[in-house]
Amino acid sequence: MNRPAVHPLTLGQRIVELDRTYLMGIVNCTPDSFSDGGQLTDSDAAIRHAEQLVADGAEILDVGGESTRPGAAEVPAEIELRRVLPVVNALARAGHMVSIDTRKPIVARRAVDAGAVMINDVGGLREREMIDLAATTKVAVIVMHMRGNPADMQQYASYTDVVAEVADFLLTQVSRAVAHGVRREQLLLDPGIGFAKTLDHNLSLLKHLRELTSLGHAVVVGTSRKAFIGTLTDRPVDDREFGTAATLAMAVDRGAQILRVHNVRRAREVVNVSEAVRNAAFC
Repeated sequence: MNRPAVHPLTLGQRIVELDRTYLMGIVNCTPDSFSDGGQLTDSDAAIRHAEQLVADGAEILDVGGESTRPGAAEVPAEIELRRVLPVVNALARAGHMVSIDTRKPIVARRAVDAGAVMINDVGGLREREMIDLAATTKVAVIVMHMRGNPADMQQYASYTDVVAEVADFLLTQVSRAVAHGVRREQLLLDPGIGFAKTLDHNLSLLKHLRELTSLGHAVVVGTSRKAFIGTLTDRPVDDREFGTAATLAMAVDRGAQILRVHNVRRAREVVNVSEAVRNAAFC
């Protein structure tokens, strides 16, 4: 099956064609992330980890200074900035494509000034200031679906048709952003697996991901080590690589352009095999 056609993505000085699956390596500069919180709160450690992710095959580095796990409390902007700016600056200066994972416009703006070429907005462009930032800087923006905020989002995990409602939200946010000066080709879509979703919602979104990858925008999928995988496999967060691999293979098959992962080396193996099968000739 052919990969859905999307606009090339401009990331700094690079043009990314998105004709294959790209890997986004997670760099959590937080003490309370669900997966690796506390391990990378030192900037030098985070930078070393990011360089290893690149060596393992990551094309994009997603740097975050605020945990968005269910129930996580909001972090003041000044603390978030203190955590991420040295890392963003160092990685950008080293020539890497850096994404800033934040829902705060001030953090996004400072990170872009420091060299980030993408904003990963888990708030889904609900903040007008974030839309204005995208319009003026022309950086790429991931628009993610989430209801509420990380502290209370699971209270809102109720849908009549989760796939249709997520798609409707994302397209509405795209239209709103375009109306305020953002170029359509700047925008990527993320269904927000694990954000205001139950187990069944997450599975339905993965099963029907083609309904999102057919919307004309690149789709980002983040399932790595998430709780629903632990529920299905009865594995702790640091032992969910096989379950994660299954979801990544399905995302590749359904046309996702970017996978956000912790273990880039294993994810690269999954992508290589999945794309080989997907692109195999009839014989």
